[in-house]
Amino acid sequence: MSNSRFVYVIYIRTTPQKLWEALTTPEFMKQYWFGVTAETDWQPGSPWKLTLPDGRVADTGEILEAEPMKRLVIKWRNEFRPELKAEGYTRCTMEIEQDGDIAKLSIVHEIDVADSKTIEAVSGGWPRILSNLKTLLETGDVLSATKAA
Repeated sequence: MSNSRFVYVIYIRTTPQKLWEALTTPEFMKQYWFGVTAETDWQPGSPWKLTLPDGRVADTGEILEAEPMKRLVIKWRNEFRPELKAEGYTRCTMEIEQDGDIAKLSIVHEIDVADSKTIEAVSGGWPRILSNLKTLLETGDVLSATKAA
């Protein structure tokens, strides 16, 4: 079976500690993730869930790895689009590296499905979310508080 993969790298003027907090603090996430709320304790083996502002569950999964300020790996499945849910679980790896006075965030989102609709969907979502995150960390404000169609 072929692997579908989306890779995104972004550089943010922040520290690895502040970036980790932004990625794992539900109240902070909600600001740049268009009102979505994360529920987990960020410990390996723990369940993970994203809930949309209207209360629908967007995504579920499990924390596979969590090394604060360095690496987070999530087993991830979309729950509200049947064609994406049918593809099963993806794996999302987030890695943080210090690069001078900036933090490098690398995201690899992948699944063992050729031409995955899920990977096609996240390839549009991640750039919006991460641009919002970068702007929020660097300026204190987001680019957009509402999700684009």
